[in-house]
Amino acid sequence: MTAQTETTARTEIVKARQSVGGRIASLLGSTALRVFLLLVGLFWLVPTIGLLIGSFRTPADMSESGWWKAFSAPSQLTFDNYTTLLKDETITDSILSSIMITVPATLLVVIIGSLAGYAFAWMEFPGRDWWFIGVVALLVVPVQVALVPIADLFGKIGIFETTIGVITFHVAFGLPFAIFLLRNFFAEIPRELLEAARLDGAGELRLFVRVVMPLGAPAIASLGIFQFLWVWNDMLIALIFADSKNPPITVALQQQVRFFGDNVQILAPGAFISMVIPLAVFFAFQRQFVSGVMAGAVK
Repeated sequence: MTAQTETTARTEIVKARQSVGGRIASLLGSTALRVFLLLVGLFWLVPTIGLLIGSFRTPADMSESGWWKAFSAPSQLTFDNYTTLLKDETITDSILSSIMITVPATLLVVIIGSLAGYAFAWMEFPGRDWWFIGVVALLVVPVQVALVPIADLFGKIGIFETTIGVITFHVAFGLPFAIFLLRNFFAEIPRELLEAARLDGAGELRLFVRVVMPLGAPAIASLGIFQFLWVWNDMLIALIFADSKNPPITVALQQQVRFFGDNVQILAPGAFISMVIPLAVFFAFQRQFVSGVMAGAVK
């Protein structure tokens, strides 16, 4: 019994040492991974930080040295650039124009895409599969192919170079991906859950609002972020279809580049504002975005 007891004790000590070693290795691996990801994140933020600091420097300072010189000479930093920017009606109107285009284009794609995705996933109607194949086929249509015919169509119906025309274009090309994404997500909802709601007397609209929408919130949030970023950062469609007298911020900044030597104090803060708004939207819905991506990966 004594020999067995000693053997058992030695075995437990070895296991404990292995367990401690495994924990230390796991901790070191986790710490190293976190440090690596932190360094990658900081490296990714360097251009943003540089643009932010540059937006607070005068044109003379920017022409003489790089933005990092502001760390050794913080007196270079000033709010004059943002004061000048806010007095420039072209930039302020372009920011408002971008908001008026991006918000409706995002909401319409999310709402219509959610309804269509639910219909394709759980409702029976003639030709459902063929209609869905048509939607998937539209995913491969390049935007550039449709520019000329749609510009001609918009000119005939009177919405060329209007905010409504830009919104319509973004919604039309955003819906195929939205329907495809949400249909596949909604199809993973347990059928028993929907049947139980129907037995309780829920109609299709109430079922969609009370059951499907809450369960699909991560995917819907992910879609909203993607659509917002795509529309806000777009310049090609805005350059062709938007009002040339009141363009979105991307086009307005592109026009300002032509006079780079004379208005660099406007370009830097304008570019930073144009970049910080989508970043703020992303970080505001970061949890829902990650949940949607992880849910899609697990399913």
